Amino acid sequence: MPEIAFQDAYPDDLSRCFGCGKHNNQGHQLKSYWHNEQTIAHFTPLAVHTAIPGFVYGGLIASLIDCHGTGSASAKAYQQAGRELGSSPAMRFVTGNLNVSFVAPTPIGVELELIGAFIEIKERKIVIDITLSALGVICAKGQVIAIKMPATMGIV
Repeated sequence: MPEIAFQDAYPDDLSRCFGCGKHNNQGHQLKSYWHNEQTIAHFTPLAVHTAIPGFVYGGLIASLIDCHGTGSASAKAYQQAGRELGSSPAMRFVTGNLNVSFVAPTPIGVELELIGAFIEIKERKIVIDITLSALGVICAKGQVIAIKMPATMGIV
């Protein structure tokens, strides 16, 4: 049985994110997975994601880093708790802080690879460093401080 993407384990009512929601057909639908002790995701930007001809819009890059970070945090929280991914109650994380540095132009139309590495793991806060590469070249680096979603946002 193939491994399930972190985002596909989110409860249906929390799966509408533009960046990674499986129930948002117009969104990016980013999918993140375990890659040894790190996490990995792939995404191929389309022409609609253009900043200037041939290169990706920075907002897309930030969005991908954001969603890979919060998805990775959720998966790590389940792992730390010894629980099956997606089991109830939901362990969903939101962005507390997002920092992105653009280090090289990101070409359009080629597969991008995101690798997440855990820097700090606490019950309600997880910090993830993420690199985004194209054709083996690091194009952006980001850090996501992911915060466990508060009950006021809908987790029961």
